[in-house]
Amino acid sequence: MRLIPDSLFGRSLAVLFVGLLATHFASSLIHYSDRDQALAIVGGGYVGERIATVVRLFEEAPATERLWLAHATKRPGFAVAWGDVPELPADGERRLRESIVAAMLSLSLDGIAGERLRVAIVDPAAAGPAAVDMPAPPAAGTPDAAPGMAPMMRYHMRMMGPTNDGMAQILRVSVGLADGTWLNLATLLPPAPPFWSERLVLSLSVTLLATILLAGWAVRRMTTPLEVIAGAADRLGRDMHAPPLPETGPGEVRRAAHAFNRMQARIRDLVDARTRMIAAISHDLRTPITRLRLRAEFIEDDTQRDKTLADLAEMEQMVASVLAFARQDAEDEPRETVDLAALVQGVCDDLADAGKNCVFAGAPHTPFSCAPLALRRAVANLAENAVRYGGVARVALRPEADQAIIRVDDDGPGIPEEMMARVFEPFFRLEASRSRETGGTGIGLCVVQSVARAHGGEVRLTNRPEGGLGAELVLPR
Repeated sequence: MRLIPDSLFGRSLAVLFVGLLATHFASSLIHYSDRDQALAIVGGGYVGERIATVVRLFEEAPATERLWLAHATKRPGFAVAWGDVPELPADGERRLRESIVAAMLSLSLDGIAGERLRVAIVDPAAAGPAAVDMPAPPAAGTPDAAPGMAPMMRYHMRMMGPTNDGMAQILRVSVGLADGTWLNLATLLPPAPPFWSERLVLSLSVTLLATILLAGWAVRRMTTPLEVIAGAADRLGRDMHAPPLPETGPGEVRRAAHAFNRMQARIRDLVDARTRMIAAISHDLRTPITRLRLRAEFIEDDTQRDKTLADLAEMEQMVASVLAFARQDAEDEPRETVDLAALVQGVCDDLADAGKNCVFAGAPHTPFSCAPLALRRAVANLAENAVRYGGVARVALRPEADQAIIRVDDDGPGIPEEMMARVFEPFFRLEASRSRETGGTGIGLCVVQSVARAHGGEVRLTNRPEGGLGAELVLPR
């Protein structure tokens, strides 16, 4: 399984997706941190005013009434205890929210700070069951029993019952009064909202879905011209006269299409010029060959005269083959839909009528779009080679969903594996099995390969295990 997509479309979409996900996560984290600080400021300001009111009451109340005042000011979720010692130890290093709440409290308490103001924020879930489950504070009428902070807070936590979901935090404050006694308070702070919430997941999902749809549409529009250029490059290998690309779209795409069209025009001009040059040279060679043939007739030695005339005949045959190949390469034969089975059958019938051992087997009807004259010549070359060098040509047509395969088998000696690629070179012949006496010019397979490539196909040669050569002309449908 590939973690990195192979296509440009997939990679662009993946980069956008990962970048958006990281950006959204980072912005959500910053928003969560800012929101937590904002809640701490708001909660600290509200709690600070409430605690400041209670502290002023205790400062003005006589010592004999402070215990009862503690009972009178208690509320569910808000506990007050008065005693000689603070419930909280001296402040160590405060966390961010504790520092914010302590600063708000100091402002509300007219600047009380330092050792006289101790703040701690406790998570009930982390403190364990003992933090919320203790006996109730002493009943009224026992002034000598100053209730401690912990029993008072546990009592009120138990009073809240199901309203406490365990998420709220407990704010514990110890304030030193002017007479040296301590007022210990505890209340609930609004819980900090969790980072992973349904709202965050919903926001992230909607944002990613919208981005994937829009980005996918945009990236697809940007990468489609590249696919068009790739298809045009592949088509150029089959058809030199393919229509030029439309020069539309963004500037980069227009420039790429323009460069491709110029390249196609230059290649076409180069190939046409080469073909015209070869045709002109081959045509001009006929005149000196004819003169040499006339002069050879005056050679008195019969043996030398016959050898010279044979060489000239071979040269004339080679020139004729080159001219035929050049004419076919220069012609722009129109494509039409023909019955491929009938075309191949016609080639085999012509060879059989000429006394050659050629048989055909294949599908009875196969519609196929092609250049019929060029394709007929290619099939004829394969069948003639099989008869000439293998004694028999067994031709078969196998149509498939996306291609048609014409196979020609013979019973000849085959071709050495190291020579398989070279037999498609013009005028190359295997001396061991295909000498000049057989009449070949070495250009037949070159023509077959040229026709196959013009149709977007290929030619494959294989030595059959039972002996002989198998040639396949593969044509995409």
